[in-house]
Amino acid sequence: MNGSFQIGRVFGVPLRMHWSVPLLVVLIAYGLGHDTLPAWLPGRSTTVYTFMSLAGAVLLVASLLLHEAAHAATARRNDVPVEDVTLWAMGGMTRTGKPGSAPVALAVAASGPVTSLLIGGVVLAAGTGLHNVSGWAVPAALLVWLGWANLLLGVLNLLPAVPLDGGRVLHAALWWRTGERERAELAADRGGQVVGMLLMAVGWLALLRGATGGLWLAFVGLFIAVTAGAERQRAVLTAALRGVRVVEAMSSPVTTASDWLTVDRFIDEVAVRARHSAIPLLDLDGRPTGIVQMRTIATVPADSRATVRVRDVATPLSQLTLAAPGELLNDVLGRVHTQAGMRILVVDGGRLVGIVTPHDLMRLLQQHTLSDATRRSLGQLPG
Repeated sequence: MNGSFQIGRVFGVPLRMHWSVPLLVVLIAYGLGHDTLPAWLPGRSTTVYTFMSLAGAVLLVASLLLHEAAHAATARRNDVPVEDVTLWAMGGMTRTGKPGSAPVALAVAASGPVTSLLIGGVVLAAGTGLHNVSGWAVPAALLVWLGWANLLLGVLNLLPAVPLDGGRVLHAALWWRTGERERAELAADRGGQVVGMLLMAVGWLALLRGATGGLWLAFVGLFIAVTAGAERQRAVLTAALRGVRVVEAMSSPVTTASDWLTVDRFIDEVAVRARHSAIPLLDLDGRPTGIVQMRTIATVPADSRATVRVRDVATPLSQLTLAAPGELLNDVLGRVHTQAGMRILVVDGGRLVGIVTPHDLMRLLQQHTLSDATRRSLGQLPG
């Protein structure tokens, strides 16, 4: 996720934190210290409220981390690759490969909410027990709040709406029942769009009635609807590309440039004639070394273009997606790097033989749509 940076590892998986997490901590701490704790425990000092609210916010973020760590641990235990875990303002995100079976998908999806519900139950019981022993003290109130927050987190995540865990659970359950992974995915994505729009409507109605929390609910609904729509498009693309190999999708020959060219020579000799926004670069031996994007070239100061070489401002090969001509396109798309957009360099024997661009993917999708429409129309003709 853009705007995030690695802060460590969890179960051997890179742990990343988005810049919005500190803001989330501040907002939670403010609400807890300004409203909740003073209402539950009036008469305490500002120092007590401040310290305990910060502790509560940090503990809640730690609970979010345990939620995501459960996803990662369950995935790795079932041999599903895990790319990273990222904490951000909407909670967390664990990027994994596709599970090989519906039971595994169900286990991975359900592990997070189950962990939140378990944490919520244990912490709530601990807070209640502390209250019974020592009275309604600040630590007991904080534990009760944290317990209810985790229970709410677990319940909300079980809503049947992609990208929430409940949407993944719904997908796995439908897949398990029907045996059709892609149809189940489309149904779960459609459910996410519906739930997202319902949350937006409820949020706006609440806002019109004066409840400022409705704005946050509407924002969450918008996020769910947009993300579910994007995942639905991805599922449609996956279905369209089933069985397609890279060589069938790639464009060839490819417009290239020498990586040793200076920026001004690149502009004069390549850019003014190029029909693409990104150009693969080759070294003196004709082997690919990276991709340079026109928008990056445009940022090079005019007085430096005679000395800066295009390879110095290019995205290096290590950050690009490479594929062999015979690979299945869906397998390659599952490991696409985003540094150079949805572009795949097709390499055979160390030589660049083609490139797959978003335009190529759209062409295949349109062909698949036309083919489906033709088959349906033929199927409706009288025999």
